[in-house]
Amino acid sequence: MYRQVSICIISTVLVFFLLTGCSNQEVSDKVINRRIRLQDMAGRDVIIPEKVEKVFSTGPVGTILLYTLNPNKMIGWNYRLSEGEKRFISEKFHALPNLGGAGKEEINIEEILKIDPDIIIMMDTLDEAIISKIEILEESTAKPIVFLDEDIHKIDIAYQILGQVIHEEDRARQLANHCRETLETAQEHSLNIPQEKKIKIYYAEGPYGLETEPAGSWHGEVIDIVGGYNVAKVEVGGIKGKTKISIEQLLSWDPELIIAWDDERGGYYSQIFKDSIWKDINAVKNHRVYAIPNRPFNWFDRPPSVNRILGIKWLGSLLYPDVFNYDIEKEVREFYSKFYHYDLSNEEIEELLKDSRE
Repeated sequence: MYRQVSICIISTVLVFFLLTGCSNQEVSDKVINRRIRLQDMAGRDVIIPEKVEKVFSTGPVGTILLYTLNPNKMIGWNYRLSEGEKRFISEKFHALPNLGGAGKEEINIEEILKIDPDIIIMMDTLDEAIISKIEILEESTAKPIVFLDEDIHKIDIAYQILGQVIHEEDRARQLANHCRETLETAQEHSLNIPQEKKIKIYYAEGPYGLETEPAGSWHGEVIDIVGGYNVAKVEVGGIKGKTKISIEQLLSWDPELIIAWDDERGGYYSQIFKDSIWKDINAVKNHRVYAIPNRPFNWFDRPPSVNRILGIKWLGSLLYPDVFNYDIEKEVREFYSKFYHYDLSNEEIEELLKDSRE
């Protein structure tokens, strides 16, 4: 009798554990295989893994966005970091591989697949050709591709979608709000600047300062956002920009203020005051020539990512200090801490701004 009861109890327990084990295995398999469906900024439904730990962006615009949100999920850069860039980027990320995607350097599909990212981000201009590019990349990698629009006026949405993808919703919301508030404030301020009060500004690119961007070019978009009067009357130089001009054109435009690539970037900033053919330009005569801060990412352009949000505050306060009434040192310190995970010293702030303000 007792033996029969014992056998019955043991059998029941074994069945319980077997059933429980199966149940747990089924739940475990569902968690492993679970997917999330979301809509990206191209209006595409994308199915991504629930757990996303490794992410690659096909270009620097998206890579910088990812770095600001959670650099621990990056698998690589799009180019080799310069020493100036490394200065303000945590050392643990210096060794991430260059997987291509910047300039003429194609992304290295073979190396990317060796690292096996969970998803790939493509942050670019939304146009008719982009869907085809996405489909080709999906086919060659067999990875989910999430498209983000690089339009600066939609950067808050890009943050929110990327935050959802990598499970950083709260931080993404904070950074998105900062960007949106900066842009809205700039728009309000620029509307209050009468046409006759707009500062005539020239953007000096290239090794001799004689390449530039006209109004309406996204490479010079920060000038338009803060209400500057871009003097360059030239055609937009395609996707890459940098329309070449003559010194005669520049003399005829006679800008009141010049912003230039700094020497580290291969610009002409330090030579402008030494070059006699520039001496009669209003901005040069009045010593209103400024280097664009360039570390870790250029505040004005190239790559045109979230780094331009700080550039809006910098250029706005440079052109119209009474309208864009920012404590620029405070703004720089806050931006680097919030976006770049880097706490600047007073000496570093001074170094960043030494050729870039009155």
